[in-house]
Amino acid sequence: MIKEQTVTMYLPYVGGKNKTVRVYVPEHDECEKLPVIYMTDGQNLFDLDKESGQFGCWYTREAVKAERESCGGAAIIVGIHNDEGPLERANDLTPKEIGALNYPENADEKTRQMAAMLRPIGETFADFVINTVMPAVEKEFPVRTGRENTAFCGSSAGGLESFYIALSFPDRFCAAGVFSPVPFGLIYSAEEAREWIIQHIQQGEKMPYLYLYAGGADDMEKVFCHGMEQTWQLLKEYYPDNLLNKVIMPEQHHHESAWEIVFKDFLHIFLSH
Repeated sequence: MIKEQTVTMYLPYVGGKNKTVRVYVPEHDECEKLPVIYMTDGQNLFDLDKESGQFGCWYTREAVKAERESCGGAAIIVGIHNDEGPLERANDLTPKEIGALNYPENADEKTRQMAAMLRPIGETFADFVINTVMPAVEKEFPVRTGRENTAFCGSSAGGLESFYIALSFPDRFCAAGVFSPVPFGLIYSAEEAREWIIQHIQQGEKMPYLYLYAGGADDMEKVFCHGMEQTWQLLKEYYPDNLLNKVIMPEQHHHESAWEIVFKDFLHIFLSH
């Protein structure tokens, strides 16, 4: 039996920078290979070195251990860090091609300031995941490769990016955790976003399973929940019912403590398919 380990890598990103990528490999048999979940905001996924103290923690390692003990399955968790500030994170996790940026006029001052500075490179981040992170992880760790063994997950802007990556690369990911996603209508032209979604649903024969979650205990999460409901209604028109799951938890805030809960459910579903 090989003991669990958490390994930190530094992989080349745009602008000559490196991104921190932390990989958790649970305890496993010597010849055993495991499915893998790639995730945004790696700095908040593992309770190591008090890194997650500012925002909270998803406790993904503990979730994997509990799933192994209760059901036998386990997954490798790959956390891609946000090594910089909130603006850089927003840039990384906002795809440009979905539509023209169109923040509503009634947005608060902080949102308007962020919008004015935003330079979306969500496509670059997706390329980094596909062509840099995944090959490095598959080379170094006991990963069970292939679409059916690979998922993506994120929250807030990471939820938006998770949705984008899953629909853009349905041949690479069989499932996506789309937690408290930034609403399309909050940042994009609504009509352009709708067209992008419909186009990408109709293009793919193997569509990924989508686990959509939102809470409702604070003003931000209420807005995000409303936006997710709108996306859900659109998906229901075109997407296979058996590949959609919507979870609403009105008592939960826009916070890691909520995403910790739903991640356990997403992990179980991914490992049970």
